[in-house]
Amino acid sequence: MAKRITEINASSMADIAFLLLIFFLVTTTMDIDTGIARRLPPPLPENVDPPDVKDRNIFTVLVSKSDRLMIDGKPGDIRALKDQAKEFLANPANSIDLPEKEMKQIDYLGEVSVSKGIISLKNDRGTSYDMYIQVQDALTAAVSELRDELSMEKFGIKFTDLSNEDYIDAIKSAIPVSISEAEPENIGDN
Repeated sequence: MAKRITEINASSMADIAFLLLIFFLVTTTMDIDTGIARRLPPPLPENVDPPDVKDRNIFTVLVSKSDRLMIDGKPGDIRALKDQAKEFLANPANSIDLPEKEMKQIDYLGEVSVSKGIISLKNDRGTSYDMYIQVQDALTAAVSELRDELSMEKFGIKFTDLSNEDYIDAIKSAIPVSISEAEPENIGDN
């Protein structure tokens, strides 16, 4: 006599798999890439020439295809970039080699000197993404530290801890993010 094989009723397996799928879809979170926050200036009207910028007001950062830095025409180091950019934008000794400053009356801050400095960043098409992010991070850190210092001086707390929108706008007006990024091209090797 042949032994009879008992079958397992699998009719509800599809229902269970569907319920598990729904559960995981509902409970899973997706990471959203936010990118690098930069606000572009509005385009100039066609009949207006761009303003002239003095050489002393431009801090030039070039990144070659082999990830080498050139800072103001000299070989640079990524570890020193933040401090160099910070020194350039702050111009604490009001040096004639660093950017001009102008006194501005800003609500909640009073009269403060605002740098006319612009950081000009240009990458080679072959620059690695890692190096690009390191340069962006260093330049952003320089601006953040300057904002934190001014905020501590005026309000007693770091810029990142400010909750008053008027204070935040005042600090941003005193220390704007002046980073001009040119379209990548073939720069070559430094």
